[in-house]
Amino acid sequence: MATPGGSGPIGPFPGDLPDSDDARDGYDRLRRRVLRSLPYGLYVVGSRAGDRRNAMTLNWATQLAFEPKLLGIGVERTAFTHELIEAGKVFSLCTIAREDRAVVRKFTKPVEVDAEARTLNGFPFHDGASGAPILDMAVGYLDCEVRQAVPCGLHTLFIGEVVDAGFQREEATELLRMEDTRMDYGG
Repeated sequence: MATPGGSGPIGPFPGDLPDSDDARDGYDRLRRRVLRSLPYGLYVVGSRAGDRRNAMTLNWATQLAFEPKLLGIGVERTAFTHELIEAGKVFSLCTIAREDRAVVRKFTKPVEVDAEARTLNGFPFHDGASGAPILDMAVGYLDCEVRQAVPCGLHTLFIGEVVDAGFQREEATELLRMEDTRMDYGG
């Protein structure tokens, strides 16, 4: 059995699965295909700690509670964004228009911040109520203060309370989804 981050299958496995590497590998591939079939949005999450800012492509986001309004995002522990959210206790989630799908590729690595020009990788931003950066091109945004951090394997589920939200473009704009790109993230 492979260890997390390894290249082999990761358990647990169904009890009726034959005890062989081929069977575990086949089941692992099936499980990943099912996970990839789940509908996912594709977002840009902004993070800040002091004067350090970043924006990162993210697909694990969901509303967790109605009262208070809580948003959960899953961030890999090795990501620079994780470091900033952990230290700064704030993040923003920006929804991206389907027509702007190429933008998410610009945020797969730590960004170049131009504080004077107020850009992240050349894209204008402003700071939200929490201080987290919000892309000016975002259709909408949720600005959050972290209320809890829950370790989840190689990721952390950051639970943020929404302190500000809004639309910056037409509310009916079609939003980007994972299936609109060639990206996938299915475990």
